Amino acid sequence: MDRLNNSFRKLPQYPNKVIQFGEGNFLRAFIDWQIHQMNKQGLFKGGVQIVQPLPQGRIKELDEQDDLYTVLLEGILDGKKIQSHEIIESINGTVNPYTDYDKYLALAEDDNIEVIFSNTTEAGIEFVPEDTLEALKKGEKSSYPAKLTALLYHRFELGKKGFHIIPCELINHNGDALKKAILQYADLWKLGQDFVDWINNDNKFYSTLVDRIVPGYPRDRAADLEKEWGYKDQNMVKTEPFLIFVIEGDKEIEKVLPLKEAGINLVVTDDMQPYRNRKVSILNGPHTTMSPIGRLAGLETVGQVMADKDFYKFIDDEMHKEIIPVVPLPKEELDSYAKGIQERFENPYVKHQLSALALNSISKYAARLLPNYKRYYAKYNKLPERMTLALAAYMWIYNGKSEFEINDTADVAAGFKKIQGDDNFIHEALSNPEFWGEDLTKIPGLEDLVTKYYNEIAEKGTRAIVQEINAEE
Repeated sequence: MDRLNNSFRKLPQYPNKVIQFGEGNFLRAFIDWQIHQMNKQGLFKGGVQIVQPLPQGRIKELDEQDDLYTVLLEGILDGKKIQSHEIIESINGTVNPYTDYDKYLALAEDDNIEVIFSNTTEAGIEFVPEDTLEALKKGEKSSYPAKLTALLYHRFELGKKGFHIIPCELINHNGDALKKAILQYADLWKLGQDFVDWINNDNKFYSTLVDRIVPGYPRDRAADLEKEWGYKDQNMVKTEPFLIFVIEGDKEIEKVLPLKEAGINLVVTDDMQPYRNRKVSILNGPHTTMSPIGRLAGLETVGQVMADKDFYKFIDDEMHKEIIPVVPLPKEELDSYAKGIQERFENPYVKHQLSALALNSISKYAARLLPNYKRYYAKYNKLPERMTLALAAYMWIYNGKSEFEINDTADVAAGFKKIQGDDNFIHEALSNPEFWGEDLTKIPGLEDLVTKYYNEIAEKGTRAIVQEINAEE
């Protein structure tokens, strides 16, 4: 069986129009998939040059297939089962800046390139004072903003126009954060006021919200899929059909990227925060609740939670009784979004592990559930029971009472290890602002209710408590 190669191409290889920092599953199933959809309809006619942001990456594997790969769409959308695949042809080539810095810098010389995308993980947009231009030229490890600053400076020196810069990293105000880091490097490297002015006036930075669940390489079925398709593909990536791409900034970007014309769910807005709040509250919030409670009841995946009568009702009630009433957006819009989220949670093709959701649970609880927890208390003068049970379940796990290891940042894990077994563990944990950004014991009744549920987890387990809460009202 042949490996996927150029003989499978059906579209022309268009000129480069995009630089993309990152070659991971998400960008290939999200950005490159969307560009392929535009190219299929003759709307964009542009290709992507991928820059590998880390010394170790997978551009070698992409190049072995002439930068082609398959996206497998599987899931339910608007009540319809979708299962399809297609070869994505939008990548023109790859660059490793650590081994070929000149080729990397030459990307700045291409007048056809208008857009820069990136996804270098939440930790990727950072200013590292130790980064230097000389180190970059030597191929030493450097941050993404440092590499981008060097590229932009070369573009500036050539007197060329700037870019539309669209980061997809999952941090709030990612465009502002990236621009700030670039300006810090401009100052650190003494690149001059004219370059700073060019950054400010000739380049447009956009903040984004990206939403698509991408499980990645379907390892358990890859061999069967290759046999069915008739070619080998080490870069195939599986994703759900749903996506939304929210871009905050100048509507000119709709002309540069005619995604709407291609039928893509693109939103260009002056304020993306409502969309972010909606996603964080209704998608990420229930994920953060179901992870500890479901795992302590012996469930392993999001799909199992949604297929379980007790836990389905619990999560559905959390969405509609504790979260939606306090999210400052129109209720009809939230109800419709929640219906779509439940459809995505129930995707029979995706085995989303609850253990994967448990990574960095404490900061996730603080960011995803705590704001709505406090809004609920302020509105109803009582505590949200389902969110409180989730907090008690985290206390149980982080006190070493379960089989699950703490999978959190080094500082948080060390902080909890220090108080594990303490008679006042719950108080010590809840009152530590380094965990939550504030002292949670100041919320009236919270510590008592967490303690009550914590003790009940020991006595009867989370399923029994879930059933009791479900039976209320």
